[in-house]
Amino acid sequence: MNLFVLSKALLKSEQSNYAKPIVKITIAGVALGVTLMLLALFITAGYKKEIRNKMVSLGAHIRISSVEQNYSFDLLPFDRNQPFVNELSKNPHVKNMQFYATKVGILKVSDQVEGIVLKGIDSTFSWDLFQTHIMAGNPLLYHSDSVSNKILISKTLASKLQLQIGDKVGAYFVQEPPRQRSFVVEGIYQTDLPEVDNRFVLTDLRHVQKLNDWTPEQISGIEILIDNYNQLDVLGKQVHHEIPYNLKAETIKQLYPNIFEWLALSDTNAIVLLIITIIVCIITMISTFFIVVLEQTKNIGILKTMGLNHKQVVKLFLIIASRLILRGLCWGNIIGLGIGILQTTLHIIPLDPAVYYVSYIPIAIHSVTVLWVNLLVFSACLLTLLLPAIYISKRISPVEAIRYDV
Repeated sequence: MNLFVLSKALLKSEQSNYAKPIVKITIAGVALGVTLMLLALFITAGYKKEIRNKMVSLGAHIRISSVEQNYSFDLLPFDRNQPFVNELSKNPHVKNMQFYATKVGILKVSDQVEGIVLKGIDSTFSWDLFQTHIMAGNPLLYHSDSVSNKILISKTLASKLQLQIGDKVGAYFVQEPPRQRSFVVEGIYQTDLPEVDNRFVLTDLRHVQKLNDWTPEQISGIEILIDNYNQLDVLGKQVHHEIPYNLKAETIKQLYPNIFEWLALSDTNAIVLLIITIIVCIITMISTFFIVVLEQTKNIGILKTMGLNHKQVVKLFLIIASRLILRGLCWGNIIGLGIGILQTTLHIIPLDPAVYYVSYIPIAIHSVTVLWVNLLVFSACLLTLLLPAIYISKRISPVEAIRYDV
């Protein structure tokens, strides 16, 4: 006796008129649960990726700087020609190593004044991630034969100082003796991260070196970009052991602990949502299972008199449940992936960047995530129904079931 054909016939039986709307509601419930789980995981992964990329775009995954430093952005210099630089560049996980120097200063336009951190970069700076944040103008071009007086300023600072592309702005630096420089706005960027937008102005590395009276070999730090974020902690420890005692290596997690602790909470929220949704799916499936069994008691009794044994009845129950679960999974995947793809391409659901650091809900769709969600829901629901199926199969008596009239 073909149990698959039989399960299909039982679900379409004329006796199941009362159960049909319940079955549809169950399928819809499973579909909604799968949709919520997929979107929760897509959004969590996308949000974490977007924030990490924003934090890395102006800096890097790992930063090397002097141990003996004060509590400002005026870091103590060290020589860029370190033996460990060549060794780290050979590491297959290291994508790029870029040199920088910082200087605290003030931008002044008319009566408007804003404190800044002038970050000097050179040709080693990676524009791959940061270029996506440039709203107007162009990235800084590094010319080996001349020092550029162009700067890249954030939209926040540009709005406060009422600056546009091509405008000149004076920068003042409190030191002995005090110094002043004149810059030209080459580009305007926006990361929506207050830690970045309220502070950093990019310029030629040699400007900062001259302001600090440093040699061309002296820098504030080295930033390291890696190819796999999951290797961050391991590589951070490895870099820390390879550098000399007067330097330290800090990962982006250590540099911005508050942001990454906040991101960790999103994982907890996603897990709680997954657990609640799975429980709801399980309860829905159990309720529907009993309704279907109740309606099909007479048919099952007849099948038992025709030779259907206990194990076959259990299999029949599980096949019926599997059909319902798979229908729900199918619709849930279609809806969840559809919404995810629409949001990824059209950004139809906006966010307040002042609160969430991004202007829209970011989505990261991974096939592994879809696979695990489907396996988790299917396995959890089916395993939960196994014991009720065994219990009910033993309780159904062919004689009593045939006399039973729904």
